[in-house]
Amino acid sequence: MTMVYDDLGDEATGDVPVRRIKFTINGDKKIAEVEPRLLLAHLIRQGLRLTGTHTGCDTTNCGACTVLVDGVAVKSCTMLAVQADGHHIQTVEGLATASELHPLQEGFKEEHGLQCGFCTPGMMMAAKALLDANPDPTEEEVRWALSGNLCRCTGYQNIVKSVLWAADKLRSQAAE
Repeated sequence: MTMVYDDLGDEATGDVPVRRIKFTINGDKKIAEVEPRLLLAHLIRQGLRLTGTHTGCDTTNCGACTVLVDGVAVKSCTMLAVQADGHHIQTVEGLATASELHPLQEGFKEEHGLQCGFCTPGMMMAAKALLDANPDPTEEEVRWALSGNLCRCTGYQNIVKSVLWAADKLRSQAAE
């Protein structure tokens, strides 16, 4: 069983089944009581009910579970939840604000970068890690950054165009 609490600065009450961890997810501080074998993907999906992070293979092959841990793209299906202790996690739910989409989300919409949508959250998070490190990537750099993420529908061309669209928008916003 996984228990997740809002981190209010004091200790959560109750028996700790195995291990208590503290982390920040999408800007919210949390405390979770987890078994050491629990995968980060399962903590995110079942414990926190953030279902944008998908699990497709549980072997790091597909990348649908990609999240950012301290700004680094990580496949959450092979990271233990206890390894997130003390770290900042960002999921696809953390990209948008309440009133507007993130440029990556806009790019996927504008450039038709999704079909079934299963791989899209992982693609967006891998792309965000790239754009945070390199705001002006080439097409080849985008393809390399997304090479660990599989899409079974689109053939990747529109996904790459979506990321390049987002990069252009982010650069223009930064210039304002």
